[in-house]
Amino acid sequence: MTTMTETSNAARFREFKMPDVGEGLTEAEILKWFVQPGDTVTDGQVVCEVETAKAAVELPIPFDGVVHELRFPEGTTVDVGQVIIAVDVAPGSGDDAPVAAEPAPEPVAEPAEPAEPAEPKGRTPVLVGYGVAESSTKRRARKGTEAAPAAASAAIQGEMNGHGPAAVAEARPLAKPPVRKLAKDLGIDLATVTPTGDGGVITREDVHAAATPAPAPAPVQTEAPAPAPIAAPAPASVTARETRIPVKGVRKAIAQAMVGSAFTAPHVTEFVTVDVTRTMKLVAELKEDKDMAGVRVNPLLIIAKALLVAIKRNPEVNAAWDEANQEIVQKHYVNLGIAAATPRGLIVPNIKDAHDQTLPQLAASLGELVSTAREGKTSPAAMASGTVTITNVGVFGVDTGTPILNPGESAILAVGAIKLQPWVHKGKVKPRQVTTLALSFDHRLVDGELGSKVLADVAAILEQPKRLITWG
Repeated sequence: MTTMTETSNAARFREFKMPDVGEGLTEAEILKWFVQPGDTVTDGQVVCEVETAKAAVELPIPFDGVVHELRFPEGTTVDVGQVIIAVDVAPGSGDDAPVAAEPAPEPVAEPAEPAEPAEPKGRTPVLVGYGVAESSTKRRARKGTEAAPAAASAAIQGEMNGHGPAAVAEARPLAKPPVRKLAKDLGIDLATVTPTGDGGVITREDVHAAATPAPAPAPVQTEAPAPAPIAAPAPASVTARETRIPVKGVRKAIAQAMVGSAFTAPHVTEFVTVDVTRTMKLVAELKEDKDMAGVRVNPLLIIAKALLVAIKRNPEVNAAWDEANQEIVQKHYVNLGIAAATPRGLIVPNIKDAHDQTLPQLAASLGELVSTAREGKTSPAAMASGTVTITNVGVFGVDTGTPILNPGESAILAVGAIKLQPWVHKGKVKPRQVTTLALSFDHRLVDGELGSKVLADVAAILEQPKRLITWG
């Protein structure tokens, strides 16, 4: 039976669940907590930073109160929909813990109550999978740490059958599916891992700790220092040879996207080497132009504008393949993606409606896109709905490459390093600024002729930048 105390207590404590901060993303890693239990929070205040498969995002809390509990430590990957923080919205007005988190006062309730079994089913999702309070119905005093709902139920049933809860706990250590997979990959038996998570749950950190021989126990055992030097050299030599890095966040998304793109879209890559001496002169002139004051002018700006003009002249290249409906979807807008290397991995934010922007506007958009990416503040929305992409591998001194399409896009242009090279100019060999362009495209959408025209147009504009005016 639900008491008045339980009702008021449930109303007093509010829980904030991990939201879907991207487009259909299923999980996010908690990078940093900005609050701790006991801190006062207000509606809209950022309480933590999480990293999804697309970007790092700050999460604001939607109500006022005092932080009661942080459900997960930093570095934990949490499924969308799981409670990550509990807030006391009426501090000082009742008990100090949410009803779902403090089942201890109710362990001896009558087992024969028929209406009680429905309560755990309604309350099980509150703590999303573990640490949840079991109903007082048919409950006995627990041994050891708090178990997950399923394990607690199994323990009670086992105890009623005369087996005892301890055997159930040993048979099924508490851990989320991703943690179980990690343990399997590392060859770790979860039964041998010491849990440190809430409710006796094994975390990723516990598995990694079990996988790496810890030197800590040796200093503690002052009575037997001799075994420590023997055990220490072996793990040191093993760990020095390999380092295992969990694949998650942006890196995981990159891997999935590249594999999906490479084995879904038939890639074709074409190359052209072009004299960009006049483009480099234009860049130098624009840097002195007062209309371009306050924005960054570089070769990438002119290359981006050249690609936009080439798409305008060949609009069929700006399309997407709809596998479900077996249709080619032509886009009448260009969301220009710029591949950016960040500390968290490669991301591809895009400039929305880049085709409508003037050169100064495009320069400002490029500058904002790059600075936001470097700060790790790119939002999932900024990386969605791209149509074509530019990747500038030339900044690494690379001549060219065969870029893989960003999923859902029709083409990607790779720009190589601009170098001074001997070049035949007006019948004479002269030193000229030269670069190599590579255009990869989806051969389902773009045939060889169309792809060649787009690449040739970009090269022609970079060779003679005045075509930005005559063709644009």
